[in-house]
Amino acid sequence: MASSFTWLDYSGKDRQKMLDVLSALKEHETRDELGIGVVRDAFSDMFFPGTSTIQTRARYFLFVPWIYRSLEEKKVPSVKIEKRARDEEVRLIYALLDSDDTNGVIGKDAKKNLKRLPSSIYWQGLDAWGIRLCPYSISDYHRSLDSFHRFSKDNLHSYEEEIDGSERRRNWHPGLPLAPEDFPANASFSLTCEEASYLKERVLARWPNTMLAYLLDSETPSESVPFPWDHPICPDLPEPISEKIFHARNFSEAINGAAILYNLMLAEKAKASGLQDYDSMLSYFEDELVIWADHIQSRWDEFDRWDYKGRFWEIVSHQGARPTGRTLQFIREWLQMALSPTRARKIAEDDYARKLIYERERQLKRNLARLDNPEALARWSRDASQRIAGQLRYRWRPAETIISDILLGLRRS
Repeated sequence: MASSFTWLDYSGKDRQKMLDVLSALKEHETRDELGIGVVRDAFSDMFFPGTSTIQTRARYFLFVPWIYRSLEEKKVPSVKIEKRARDEEVRLIYALLDSDDTNGVIGKDAKKNLKRLPSSIYWQGLDAWGIRLCPYSISDYHRSLDSFHRFSKDNLHSYEEEIDGSERRRNWHPGLPLAPEDFPANASFSLTCEEASYLKERVLARWPNTMLAYLLDSETPSESVPFPWDHPICPDLPEPISEKIFHARNFSEAINGAAILYNLMLAEKAKASGLQDYDSMLSYFEDELVIWADHIQSRWDEFDRWDYKGRFWEIVSHQGARPTGRTLQFIREWLQMALSPTRARKIAEDDYARKLIYERERQLKRNLARLDNPEALARWSRDASQRIAGQLRYRWRPAETIISDILLGLRRS
């Protein structure tokens, strides 16, 4: 394996500057305006298992189990665990805000009023990385603690054996590093070498044949890149991963035209409705469609050999994704148009392409479709962030930050 990140060698100030840039460039992947999230998530899970678009920093993979393991040791009962855990997570917010690096603090603005806690954001990832051993939802885990405390009193028996016959003897992985003595006071995002090594080991043990694992096991420096397929490690990845990246990249670039056309149609509708002067916005999306068509043409050799009707769907289905019939039809029809060089170049004037986008929005949003509903269109018009057509990156931005945190920790003695 052959690559990593040069900016890990920079000063703390330079690193903070880079993290600010990554945050500013964060793509709007959480929105799924045209209903292609099932494909997006399938490839995201293939490349970066255990991650999500709302995760921020790697050390939360330790913060959450540290909090709960401490509460387990104090024998906090089920009826009190939710409030006690919340109190500790709120304490963590203030501790991190007092640290030198506040980029990615969950609850930075809401603080004690935070509704979605780090524990809920990282809960599935902790399971995916094999750090959380109990197979429960977070609410079921809370309810299970009374039984856990009761059965754990007898050292001759394990909680899991008594409850469901499993061989697991604990809720958390036995190799989990110890929390700092004063945790969560004085918490920071800086991983120790031991902690970083542990997180790397968990990924390599659970997901060895993924891009995430290869990046964590990398050595040769590389600069931050906008898309996962731009990373210099890609030529050295084994064929199964390279093939998935080939399909994911082609889908990302081809379907991006649909998102741009959708936004162009919305801007046209907003202008016709007299909401604002949308001349500059119309020009922007028209230019973006030209750039998109030029890019499709520039990679024509790759698109020409792309089996988007067969092998592409085999890979998606193998990941467990089950797109609906309407989703399959929409994607297939769009790709057929997008991969026709002459048609792609004139997609803005293509009546059938516009009808396809219009009908797709109606399928998904029904009476709330912006192209039909004036109130929904007005909300889109007021919110500039909704008018950004972000290309799929498959969770690359949060994954890149998490990877860099771990690689930086590995360099600490």
